[in-house]
Amino acid sequence: KKHRPEAWGNEGGIKCAMETQPIANRSATLDVGTDWRLYAGAQDVLKTFRRVPVHFVDITALSELRKDAHTSVHTLRQGKLLTPEQQANPKTYADCIHWCLPGLPDTWNQFLYARIVSSASTQRQE
Repeated sequence: KKHRPEAWGNEGGIKCAMETQPIANRSATLDVGTDWRLYAGAQDVLKTFRRVPVHFVDITALSELRKDAHTSVHTLRQGKLLTPEQQANPKTYADCIHWCLPGLPDTWNQFLYARIVSSASTQRQE
């Protein structure tokens, strides 16, 4: 689903290309291809851990809003940058799966770091 232009709100077929802003309006249902069965499965697996403390840092909703954070046509294919001709054809060549660095993955790391620091602080208090 994430590969369909309609999921990005771009009927012209450019998918995530040309996006410069995160999604700001959450009043509409957002369908960018998240597999909610996998999400629920991960949550269920975490509930089975009893002896080992495992925590889930949920970045799903945050990431879904960042349609502007993908590499789009500024990406590599088979280890090479796209040619200008390929970049001019985002319907075929836009990469809407991978994320730009620096960018959103750095935010994920900040959440993870905050979770680790918070857990360490809680353990010291006990």
